[in-house]
Amino acid sequence: MNLFLRPVFGPLHVAQHFRLIHTDLKPPKTLITGGLGQLGTAVAARLRGKYGRESVVLTDVRKPSDEIRSEGPYAHLNVLNYDEVEEIVVNEGIDWIVHYAALLSAVAEMNVPLAMAVNMKGFENVLEIARIHNLRLFCPSTIGAFGPTSPRHETPDITIQRPRTIYGVTKVYGELLGEYYHHRYGTDFRCARYPGVISALTLPGGGTTDYSVHIFHEALRSGSYTCFLRADSRLPMIYMDDCVDATVTMLEVPDSKLLMRTYNINALNFTPEELTEELRKHIPNLHVDYVPDYRQAIADSWPEVLVDANARKDWGWNPQYDLEKMVKTVLDILKSKTEV
Repeated sequence: MNLFLRPVFGPLHVAQHFRLIHTDLKPPKTLITGGLGQLGTAVAARLRGKYGRESVVLTDVRKPSDEIRSEGPYAHLNVLNYDEVEEIVVNEGIDWIVHYAALLSAVAEMNVPLAMAVNMKGFENVLEIARIHNLRLFCPSTIGAFGPTSPRHETPDITIQRPRTIYGVTKVYGELLGEYYHHRYGTDFRCARYPGVISALTLPGGGTTDYSVHIFHEALRSGSYTCFLRADSRLPMIYMDDCVDATVTMLEVPDSKLLMRTYNINALNFTPEELTEELRKHIPNLHVDYVPDYRQAIADSWPEVLVDANARKDWGWNPQYDLEKMVKTVLDILKSKTEV
């Protein structure tokens, strides 16, 4: 059934005018799609620590590890199957959705039809279900939502976008469709544009900023790394803990404080060469070669620095990690894992 032909009015939609307010007596229950990626497990852990083990249903299309299963509820979920998404929302009593199911920039360019299906149709499904069932929906966007005609230095929340990757195109579509649903139906749609995310716990999933994670592993393993971007390619970045903080804060903030539906968040910005120099303070003999590939053209179309004054003003965004602290933290975590 075409989701855009589903009825707009009816008993379920009266709730749009009487939003549920969660109290300490009833913590929110959250569905996370695409949950086995870089961020899903981290956000699940943060929400479970705050609201309880059963408060999050983590989902993906892949088989989870025994460790993931032991941490709380997990279910198979294909976001392209509307009925499957709606069934889990209804059966589990879901209040909030964190929608991570997507193909990232570099992977998406290799399979455009699949990227369009997952990133657009999958988002349409969860957005329509959020409308019907009066749910709060957080879906991240990306620095990739901007393009070569966007201002690259100090890129504001609202500016020309015109991305040149299918990943960016699908994310702009999601931003605009989410905002339309908010203004047309009152759907509680929330969106933060993520910089490149750096994690010590999981490997990235096929993005243009992945070098910033791979270099740590190779520096410790072999003392050398071949970077697929130029040495001077400056991009916005964010450490995992800050990204989780931003996500959970934006998810929890009262709707009345959100004066926009899509916000930039900025934390770090650096070049591969600057990251290498910071790593050399800990690994002096680190050798890095720069051999740009097709991802260089993608990086060249993205912002160097995001302006996030609105996020800081409206809902208190305040990152804690600078480059020095991030590098030391990631190295310490990776070294401790190696020793174990």
